[in-house]
Amino acid sequence: MAQQASHPFPYADRADAGRVLAGALEGYRGRSGLLVLGLPRGGVPVAAETARALDAALDVVLVRKVGHPRQPELAAGAVAEAGGASAEVWNEGIVRSWLSSAGPRGPGSLDAVLAAEREELQRRTRIFRGNRGAQAIAGRTVIVVDDGIATGATMRAALSAVRSLEPGWLVAAAPMSCGPVEALTAAADDVVIPWPDSGLPAVGSAYRRFGQTSEDEVRRLLGLG
Repeated sequence: MAQQASHPFPYADRADAGRVLAGALEGYRGRSGLLVLGLPRGGVPVAAETARALDAALDVVLVRKVGHPRQPELAAGAVAEAGGASAEVWNEGIVRSWLSSAGPRGPGSLDAVLAAEREELQRRTRIFRGNRGAQAIAGRTVIVVDDGIATGATMRAALSAVRSLEPGWLVAAAPMSCGPVEALTAAADDVVIPWPDSGLPAVGSAYRRFGQTSEDEVRRLLGLG
């Protein structure tokens, strides 16, 4: 479950957060076939440090937020891909509110956003996997890592995609959450968050340095060049 770690918050950067997260996940060290999946782009630097510290394999689970058509920063849902399996998760309250206020054109505008995010998901799959296949997931202990939890839609979509591939044990992990994360407990076997329910308005507020993670950096961390 979510837990408070001894650390001088906020985090210095994503690498710092990854090391703290690894400490909170120490109990998983040594498990056979341990696999850490980072959410590109910002979750991958955290996942890379965590995987290194736990001596685990590293890969990605690809997720795209489906933004509200009028407020793109507000997550109406998310789409995800892991090992060839895809999943969608929706924030039903946000979707209902949008559709009730948008009139007849509402469903079409939401479908257009969803189609665009699916296309971007496919593009990122090509960039972050290349000719290398995805890591096998069935039967393994899998830790899904992001750099923070805001609404939880992105993480829930990732967990849903991974769960469909039948891992032996599934963990949701992040350095912090902006609010409660009860919704994640139904999607994962364990939830590990060193700085839970921080009360911060955004994930970036938990970091002293929170720059954009480039695609080139993600590829480098994944050993793709």
